[in-house]
Amino acid sequence: MQATVKGTTLPVLEVALNQGESVISTHGELSWMSPNIAVSQTTGSGGFGGGGGFLAGVKRALGGGSFFQTQYLNQGGGSGIVAFATKVPGQILPVRIGPGSGMLVHRHGFLCGTPGVTATAAPVAGLGAGLWGGEGFILQKLHGQGEAWIELSGEVTTYQLAPGQTLLVHPGHVGLFQESVSFQITRFKGVRNILFGDNGFHLVALTGPGEIWLQSMPLPLLAHAIAPYLPQPAQGDRGFQVRL
Repeated sequence: MQATVKGTTLPVLEVALNQGESVISTHGELSWMSPNIAVSQTTGSGGFGGGGGFLAGVKRALGGGSFFQTQYLNQGGGSGIVAFATKVPGQILPVRIGPGSGMLVHRHGFLCGTPGVTATAAPVAGLGAGLWGGEGFILQKLHGQGEAWIELSGEVTTYQLAPGQTLLVHPGHVGLFQESVSFQITRFKGVRNILFGDNGFHLVALTGPGEIWLQSMPLPLLAHAIAPYLPQPAQGDRGFQVRL
């Protein structure tokens, strides 16, 4: 298996698979593939993606993925390819998952992984359901054994936190961090934020030891920025008008 990230602003992950090799995705967002790749779906009890069956599927759905996992398997002769493109400008990062070296990633960050990598929900206490349009602040936890590829939006900044060192981060900018990093929610009253809709401001306190990856363009902030320019219903009309 060989994985290559192609492009810059809107990168594509291309995975070359030898016969019998496969990758899994919790979203099934395939961009293109060669004809010798077989596609199948399971809740995880069929032997790939860490297993877990029905309950594992529920946890994945709560964590921003899909109930089913999608497997892309090279079942024909020769080499085959599977490609996944990013949804917005950003970066694709490879991470190694192993015993004691799991990762936590924002709810839509897990692009794909090798069999043996499991993605489950890691709900964060302290944020209400009103955040992110009712979705709440939810992280995916990646554990098991294998390699995973993570999609982060915008530019990526990394920090290596020493034991006890803390960085306060806007929830939308939290991209990825090692499971050795502890986290909790801090709420600042008296500051109104465009995404929370109440008189309060939330930050995530990330405390080392461990490495964190922060993204510069959270999707909720991007959506809020372009919302005024999207088609709007014309007054007294069922049609739409575009604001320029």
